[in-house]
Amino acid sequence: MRFLSSGESHGKALIGIIDEYPSGLDIDFDFIENELKRRQSGYGRGKRMAIEKDKLEILSGIRNGQTLGSPISFLIYNKDWRNWEKKMSANKDIFYTENESDKILNPRPGHADFPGYVKYRFDDIRNVIERSSARETAIRVAAGSFAKILLKSFGIYIYSFVEQIGNVKIGFMDKPSKFDENLFILAEKSEVRCPDEMFSEKMKKSIDKAAKEGNTIGGKFLLFAKGVPAGLGSYCQWDRRLDAKIAYAIMSIPAIKAVEIGKGILSSETSGICFHDEIFYDKKEGFFRKTNNAGGIEGGMSNGEDILVSAYMKPIPTTTAGLRTVNIKTKKTEKSLTERSDICAVPAASIVGESMLALILADAVQDKFGKDNIFEMIENYKNYINYLKNI
Repeated sequence: MRFLSSGESHGKALIGIIDEYPSGLDIDFDFIENELKRRQSGYGRGKRMAIEKDKLEILSGIRNGQTLGSPISFLIYNKDWRNWEKKMSANKDIFYTENESDKILNPRPGHADFPGYVKYRFDDIRNVIERSSARETAIRVAAGSFAKILLKSFGIYIYSFVEQIGNVKIGFMDKPSKFDENLFILAEKSEVRCPDEMFSEKMKKSIDKAAKEGNTIGGKFLLFAKGVPAGLGSYCQWDRRLDAKIAYAIMSIPAIKAVEIGKGILSSETSGICFHDEIFYDKKEGFFRKTNNAGGIEGGMSNGEDILVSAYMKPIPTTTAGLRTVNIKTKKTEKSLTERSDICAVPAASIVGESMLALILADAVQDKFGKDNIFEMIENYKNYINYLKNI
């Protein structure tokens, strides 16, 4: 399963194409719209989210609510396009030709502005901003929704919650290694997607403080994948290792600066006897672990335990207070660009994280059980599960 995205932040629309998605799957469009809504919500989001109400329009690959096996293409219109048409139009007759003074030349530290300007030899940072914007993640969530629908057929579900915003970190628990559905139910009720009410309020106060200071803050979120069978991924080649693919996908989310599988950071200061998850067997449960420090992945493959991923998000580079930078043309010190932006996007990023994890696992499922049609895939999956039970 592959997916491509296209479109600019203030362009007419965002476009997505999913290739090699199996035929025969019934698509729940209400589910997809709810996923898009989840991405747009969250305390600390900017004014843009009050303008956009993301809705998916299918262009191809689905007939009568069921997938055809051909590429699925879709788009999400940008409602803000009407305010930007003259600045973003592809048509020279419509485009408003900017004066030199209108061009953006003060790059934001921490953003794609400067390297993008240099790489593509632009004369205006606006060209970089439009594609590098996190607005593109709306398409990722749409594509991830299709992946979640596929995974559901195999009893695989993905969840997330926010563990930290700024210096406020959940203090009542160590990182959970076993799935606890209650944590995710509580997270869905929280404006910051934190499962603890007291810490949710502390996180909101941190966001409010940053807003008053013209600042931004980052944080950390946790991803769980439940129901993943052992044997997805491979140790045979470096680019087939499941943990490597997951890390690649999560790191591709704007502003994510570190990814951890299981308790990977702790592993560097723990002995082998204390860290590794011992294997047990029970006639009813089969093979199982009492701990899950590895985060469900060993040797580049799923081991049958829940997959656990942590993602660390930096503060968004666009601050209303501005940061010191240099005008690319004049070489004079200036304040960095102030563009409409979020104060904190960690809750929204956790939803994008779910989608990216879903895309990787859906691809791994297809690699193991086939990709042409859902009926053959489920048959192969059932045979494999029966094999696992009778080892």
